[in-house]
Amino acid sequence: MSDDAGAPILTRTAVVQTTNGPVRGYAEGGLQIFKGLRYGAPPVGPLRFKPPQKPAPWSEPAVAIALAAPSMQAGVDPTAPVGQPQRSAGTPATPGEPPASEDCLFINVWTQGLSDAKRRPVMLWLHGGGFANGSGGAAMYDGEALATKGDVVIVTVNHRLNVFGYLHLAELAGADYAQSGAAGMLDIVQVLEWVRDNITAFGGDPGNVTIFGESGGGWKVSLLMAMPDAHGLFHKAIIQSGPGLRAAKPETATQTARSLMEALSLAPDDIGALQAASSEAISGAAATVVARLPADQRLNGFSPVKDGTAIPGDPFIPTAPALSADIPLMIGTNKDEATLFMIGDPRFGSLTEEDLAKRSKASAGDKADALVALFRELHPDNGPSHLISDVQTAAGMWSGSITLAERKAAQKAAPVYMYQLTWETQVARGRLKSPHALEIPLVFDNVEKARNFVGRGDEPQVLADQMSSAWLAFAKTGDPNADGVPAWPAYDAETRATMMFDLESQVVNDPNAEVRAVLQG
Repeated sequence: MSDDAGAPILTRTAVVQTTNGPVRGYAEGGLQIFKGLRYGAPPVGPLRFKPPQKPAPWSEPAVAIALAAPSMQAGVDPTAPVGQPQRSAGTPATPGEPPASEDCLFINVWTQGLSDAKRRPVMLWLHGGGFANGSGGAAMYDGEALATKGDVVIVTVNHRLNVFGYLHLAELAGADYAQSGAAGMLDIVQVLEWVRDNITAFGGDPGNVTIFGESGGGWKVSLLMAMPDAHGLFHKAIIQSGPGLRAAKPETATQTARSLMEALSLAPDDIGALQAASSEAISGAAATVVARLPADQRLNGFSPVKDGTAIPGDPFIPTAPALSADIPLMIGTNKDEATLFMIGDPRFGSLTEEDLAKRSKASAGDKADALVALFRELHPDNGPSHLISDVQTAAGMWSGSITLAERKAAQKAAPVYMYQLTWETQVARGRLKSPHALEIPLVFDNVEKARNFVGRGDEPQVLADQMSSAWLAFAKTGDPNADGVPAWPAYDAETRATMMFDLESQVVNDPNAEVRAVLQG
């Protein structure tokens, strides 16, 4: 059905009362959907760089039927020469999504019922993009399929990123800005508080909340597991290709803040002028600062800071946080994470042995030669380009995920489940193999929304059926065992049982044991 202008006419939901005011969304395909639902006051003016505040209450029903603005995007190009503030476009906007804005504290909700006395598991998704880019409104994150398949409530989040979420001003501006380096993470805590206070009206169970995220979103999950303000607000956690072992050092973050003030031609303590500056000026200055960093530091040039309060310390160094010892965890990676970051290099596929030696050394240090030798044996068909990916993947997300899982399992308080996606997409002439983010549309059961990534044919849906079922089972019970998936035991440092997701998935104990031994040796 459409109106005279050709735009679709939406069937509105009943009005839902929230702690901030009444809201209504739209009904579609058996779901009640709310998009662009405000959870925080606009973090602008005197609220810029500060912990989030609740919005001013409203009395008339707020209409939540369209995506709201994502955070300002950093768009830093990690391939730009050091010192040159060249910028990429950041994460591509979703069709219908408004331009990025500092006024970005919004969520999206999908549910099968409103105030129906049914307590559904809640799955709260934290987007990737490092701490620089991203949006909860991306098409791959659409919650329709997962909410329908599992009868769960899906929540996706927009929150402050990059310089607007993680500019550490504690040493420059005093107590009022003591938590500015964690503001974007505190936005997420406020979402969790909103879920606690309101999700029952959306058919959800505030006592059964799973936080899950990929890449930077996985790092956010890691941090939340160590944040006192988040304690008790979630009950299960999933980290996809984003193990967060540490947070930024306050000393380094303070120097970054000084560099920003210098780039803005402001005195280090002139916070009033900083607050008065336009978001465009701040973004431009931040891009200049980040462009001067080494390439491997640019994506997270402004990232959450262990300020001693909001983030007391490194979340998984030297051990897993006692705060979340009782939280079941699922964690894993994809076999060829690094190809997604390499595919934009015009030389990918024709990189040389010299490139292999140089880039492996940069990723793995003195372990590079041993890793390259091992991967030549394990993957004899791989040339230098894919051997570089092997080393970067193993030394980065794979190794970090194993370390995090080991430390979590050592607490012997809640189970850990490890996975690896080994199925390969055939897009890009098969060069991507099993890249970073490939699991996202499979987990969300959004194959048709991501054909340009997962490829054609029936194979992607075979993986989606398995992975979405496992994620839903974990959200419901803390155990990912589900119909259509082989028996999946918990992970420990003795057996290292790992679910290898493929057309015919299987559990393998200690996969790539020789590689792990080199990395941990």
